[in-house]
Amino acid sequence: MFGETLLHSSAPRHRGTRRAATSVALLATALVVGACGSSTTPATSGAATQPDPSTVNLGYLVNLTHAPALIGVSKGFFQGAMPKATTVKTTTFSAGPAESEALLGGTLDAAFVGPGPAINAFIKTKGKVLIIAGAASGGAGLVVSKTIADGNFPADLAGKTLSSPQLGNTQDIALRAWLATKGLATNINGGGQVTIDSSSGNSVSLQNFEAGKIAGGWVPEPYESEFIIQGKGTLAVDEASLWPNGQFPTTVLVVTQNLLENHPDIVRDLLKGLVQSVNWINANESTAPAAVNAALAASTGGKLLKSAVLALAWTHLSFALDPIAADVQTDADNAEKLGFNKTSAIKGILDLVPLNAVLSATGDPTVSAGSLG
Repeated sequence: MFGETLLHSSAPRHRGTRRAATSVALLATALVVGACGSSTTPATSGAATQPDPSTVNLGYLVNLTHAPALIGVSKGFFQGAMPKATTVKTTTFSAGPAESEALLGGTLDAAFVGPGPAINAFIKTKGKVLIIAGAASGGAGLVVSKTIADGNFPADLAGKTLSSPQLGNTQDIALRAWLATKGLATNINGGGQVTIDSSSGNSVSLQNFEAGKIAGGWVPEPYESEFIIQGKGTLAVDEASLWPNGQFPTTVLVVTQNLLENHPDIVRDLLKGLVQSVNWINANESTAPAAVNAALAASTGGKLLKSAVLALAWTHLSFALDPIAADVQTDADNAEKLGFNKTSAIKGILDLVPLNAVLSATGDPTVSAGSLG
């Protein structure tokens, strides 16, 4: 086997939830579900809040792993859940760290990101960026050339160049952590037994792989499937094989502490839109891939993904609301070991009280923040 289980176990994900109830019902249930996440902020205690903002700035990536964001925006689920005077303004990004910088710079109120950038933002802001829900699992792994895969893998990776979307993003951390388990050292400042190209971006990395300039890449969907189909590569490590139950958080929803404390109703509205989006995807398995594909092309101004790429990519993905607390901690541990963060102490990064209020109001199973609430 190419992969082995990483450090921690995790609980299976809940597949979906029904449409959220009203804000009045949510306030009534917030105290009941408080044990599932440890928030004591005004957002979850029902304290007085400021008037609704005129604009909520929401970021997401133009990847299939952000399908709930793509559907939520394209079908108007987020906007439809908002007060009439509040507009959801969206900004798209190509990789998580750039989106994280936008959060840190104050230009985003909420964002769909990978756990790696979410953890980094939480640490850098001393807890002022929080994960409030999961969104997607799976859809990432290491694709290499057939020559590498059929040779002495993974030893033959020594001296080669692999790609990742961006330095310190979720896939970059996963790649470096996996290489370390194989005795192949990398350096976040460059060099090492395996060189990691984290600056070219997924599209250019695909071109470099097709041209034989790099040995492969650890990339998210749809690039993983494009590396396989267009680049004629081999999926040498499906990241799902490295995690208990084959589940790991690829995309989570984060918000700023400011939004959570001052506009708890807006946070709940965002979560209503997310619940509706995840439910729609899971309830429309035959049509959801095409709808996400259209939304992705509209977001990038590019072409639709090839049908073969879309079909293969969709088999690697699942969508649910549990951010899987134990796996988030593992991501933090790996980031610290690799030198991206000075600590892996991230207690408090998960505030699932608003989400659990939404779920409880509709009679759906809640999710646990574990030791991170």
